Amino acid sequence: MKIVSYSSGDSHRSGLLIQDRVYDIQKGGETIGVELPSTVLELLNLEESGMEYLKTLNLRIKRGLGVSAVKDAELLAPIPYPPSCRDAYAFRQHVATARRNRGVPMIPEFDEFPIFYFTNHNAIFGPGEVTVEVDHLHKLDFELEVAVVIGKWGKNITSKDADSYIAGYTIMNDLSARLLQMEEMKLNLGPAKGKDFATTIGPWLVTPDELSEYKNETEFGATYSLGMQAFHNGTQISDGNMKDMTWTFAEIIERASYGVELYPGDVIGSGTVGSGCYLELNGTAALEAKEAGNEFTPTWLLPEDEIELRIDGLGVLNNTLVSSGSDHSILARKKMSE
Repeated sequence: MKIVSYSSGDSHRSGLLIQDRVYDIQKGGETIGVELPSTVLELLNLEESGMEYLKTLNLRIKRGLGVSAVKDAELLAPIPYPPSCRDAYAFRQHVATARRNRGVPMIPEFDEFPIFYFTNHNAIFGPGEVTVEVDHLHKLDFELEVAVVIGKWGKNITSKDADSYIAGYTIMNDLSARLLQMEEMKLNLGPAKGKDFATTIGPWLVTPDELSEYKNETEFGATYSLGMQAFHNGTQISDGNMKDMTWTFAEIIERASYGVELYPGDVIGSGTVGSGCYLELNGTAALEAKEAGNEFTPTWLLPEDEIELRIDGLGVLNNTLVSSGSDHSILARKKMSE
């Protein structure tokens, strides 16, 4: 199943995407005699029972039994306001390449345990325009990622059980203001302001059963062979695969849930796939240019640019960057000691 959130006036509602048409879940529930909630988050809070009702509704719609499609549905993030959003660091190629480009060795701890950081769960956006401030436009970057959404409560979840806690998969773009990020991380705390302004997910949430043909079971949890590509203003700039995750989502969930409760609707990103951001691409190109004795000009995202992320089985997440037009800058406001 493909689960969406769509705009309805000043609110958002949950829907099923079937053959490119959106069907309202709450209204559809009436046709199967079940009172279903109006939002995806409320639906996930029903845990397994909610998904079973949704399967029944999905089948009924496919059979053409009494459910009308929503006209001109504008898709939002599948979970517009998740309870939390974590982002992991699961692709070794990305980490190793980025560190090599900075002239530092690969950190051995990467291979010992998965890590993640918390980003701003109130700055989650879906397809379409994303407004950024003047400081974000200093080395504005994309990050091509997969994300999972948690489908039931759990604490101290073991990796062997963790995949059953995943309600679905979606595309994630962890937008990054690299100048802000690098400035603040010199203090060994963060990332914070370089990351918390916008993360996009979507265009829909794909339940695990839809990805069975791509699935490979391991002793550390499921992996999926899903091609991942990024396009900047229509030009392909990145190519990777989800199967190259060094740490599976099951392992990430095991660590994330240690000593704390995970909630339905929590979002967890994979981290950047190899070649999936300009930080990595620019660094590699700069090294190659230096070796060849050539000049190099890095590429970053600019206002009105379009960044399109594609992942097999998960769809296409398309965003356009828009400047807020304000000149307010925190980079320009620094308290200096005399």
